[in-house]
This record gives sequence, structure tokens and C-alpha cells, in this order.
Amino acid sequence: MMNTRILMFLVIWMLTRTAALAQPGIAEMGEARRFIRESFFSMRDLSLVLAALISIIGAIHVYHKMQMGKDVNADVPAWFFSALFIIVIHIVLVHVFGL
Repeated sequence: MMNTRILMFLVIWMLTRTAALAQPGIAEMGEARRFIRESFFSMRDLSLVLAALISIIGAIHVYHKMQMGKDVNADVPAWFFSALFIIVIHIVLVHVFGL
């Protein structure tokens, strides 16, 4: 009976010791999360730059069509909302991935 308890204790101790040592990757997961955060905030800057470029290209396109005497009623909201979409998609990604 006493040997069974000692054997049971040793088995449980060995299993918990093995489980405690079998935790590789915690530091790597922290490093990956840190890398994603750093690169994601550069994506915010990229989205703002893309929105600015879309706005400039859209303004030039609308100005050119206006000078040619064509209707620009559909073009102005299209260019505006395409630039707004680029900015909003960054906000959505922040909340979806929790960064």
C-alpha cells in the first residue's frame, strides 16, 4: 500500500514536471506578437498614404473631367468613398485582430 502511494506520487510528480518543461514557444509567441504590432502600425501609415494618393488622383481625374465638360456627379463620391474605405479598413483590422 505504501509502495503504491510512493509510486503514484512519483508518477504524478514526473508527469507534472514534464508538463511544466513542455512549454516551449512562449517567448517566440511574444516575439511574433511584437513583430506583428510593429509592422501593423507601419500599415496604418501606409493606409493613410494610400488614401492621400487616391484622393489626389481622384481630384485630378474629377478636375480633368470637369474641364472637358463631362458629368462628375458619380465620380466625386466614388473617389471620396474609396479613400475613406482605405482608412476605415485599418480601423476594422485593429478591432478584429485586437492590435
